[in-house]
Amino acid sequence: MRRGGSLARQALFVRVGGRSAEAGRAATATRAEVIYTGTDLVSVSGRGRTVATSGSHGPVAMAQPATIEADSEALLPGERTVRRRISFALVNACTLASLGLGLLAIFLAMQGETRFAAACLVACVAFDGLDGALARRLGVSSPFGAQMDSLADMCSFGLAAPVVVYASLAHTVPTAAAGVACVLVAACAAIRLARFNVSPKDGKFFSGVPTTMAAAVLALTVLIGLPLPGIAVLGGVALLAFAMVSSFPYAKLARIVKLPPWLWLLPIVGALVDARLTFVMVVVAYLLSGPVMWVRARRA
Repeated sequence: MRRGGSLARQALFVRVGGRSAEAGRAATATRAEVIYTGTDLVSVSGRGRTVATSGSHGPVAMAQPATIEADSEALLPGERTVRRRISFALVNACTLASLGLGLLAIFLAMQGETRFAAACLVACVAFDGLDGALARRLGVSSPFGAQMDSLADMCSFGLAAPVVVYASLAHTVPTAAAGVACVLVAACAAIRLARFNVSPKDGKFFSGVPTTMAAAVLALTVLIGLPLPGIAVLGGVALLAFAMVSSFPYAKLARIVKLPPWLWLLPIVGALVDARLTFVMVVVAYLLSGPVMWVRARRA
């Protein structure tokens, strides 16, 4: 290595990954970056000590010692008791059940059993809601679980749901049109899930229709057999896909449940008269609620 005038301009960046076990710290450091300028690295020895020299200037002391440890991130943060491990396994079993039912829906759709496939998708929605509720109640929420849930949602709701819809639209609309609409659903579901993973969470509203709700609407549409022309169903599928990637605020289920009781009487009475028409009206009302709330927020 050349010494002299150029030595002062040399910079060595040492990136160290590890975790500090110092008691009393509010946060755990997972990465430290130590910058040495104008020095030559001679040796790295021990745990947390680096010696560097700079020509005739002698050893250069570090501002902060760096700790080199090989500690992998735990899948289950916090205490690793038997009860928490069982709870963690139970929650992830629900996630895998949703994934398996999504695959079963695809297999049934390929056999032409679209109604049974749609029923499997409804079960996927149930397990998807169950794993999140259990994780929060049992106190085993984790980044690993969140990623597992997102991947399972993509398989069950981003892939299985459009496959079932495609199979149900066979011989009622042009094949190419059905394929484009279903690919649109898959693409928008992937965008929606990726955006959800990296966006700040809002406790009251979703930004765009969640993939779980979109898949539930598609599954129920196939399951109850709406008496609509194939082209109308195709347009609804495309509209639902765009609603997933929109920025309109949509109320979460916990907020919908708290609506005044008299509002619940309308769909209940309507379901007794004509369940399929009531289903369509409820879906349309929910889709329109997003743009309405968005306009009200803009005016406020």
